[in-house]
Amino acid sequence: MSLKDIKHWVFDMDGTLTVAVHDFPFIRQYLEIPGAEDILTHLAALPPEVSAAKHAWLLEHERELALASVPAPGAVELVHELAERGVRLGVLTRNAQELAQITLKAIGLDTCFAPRDVLGRDDAAHKPDPDGLLQLARAWDVEPSKLVMVGDYQFDLACGRAAGSRTVLVNVPDNPWPELTDWHARDCFELRRLLA
Repeated sequence: MSLKDIKHWVFDMDGTLTVAVHDFPFIRQYLEIPGAEDILTHLAALPPEVSAAKHAWLLEHERELALASVPAPGAVELVHELAERGVRLGVLTRNAQELAQITLKAIGLDTCFAPRDVLGRDDAAHKPDPDGLLQLARAWDVEPSKLVMVGDYQFDLACGRAAGSRTVLVNVPDNPWPELTDWHARDCFELRRLLA
């Protein structure tokens, strides 16, 4: 199957549709999360009241980032072209769903994604778990193999692989995860050219 034949696309948000701005070392330091430990996994393992307080800080910190979001090079043009072709579009992000909506509006893509097709960390198990992709496949009444997951990080690709979907790595100059990647594009302009 060629990329241009795929009619169901799911995008990661931060670093994929937007320029990446999260300062993860700062977030880990502020929230007292050791080393390179996954932030969401760490917070989920804390006592409920501690986890809730840290999640509240993270939500407000990420809200500021969402409001100032800038589209990744070529992302707006790519998504508009896919929408014009009648492709079903979704977002699967480790961010909160409400912040994903703010981000989409900030970068001018909010009209391209149905609100029910934007899943955040409170709607599905966070990537690399395939839960969100599988939810979208069920909602769209398609086999997961008919989806493509587009992202900029290993978690996005591993999520796609675990769901049985195709994968695209974008906005990364070299591909450190070839075993998880079906297509690789340096940016969304290059990805758009793959549709020609």
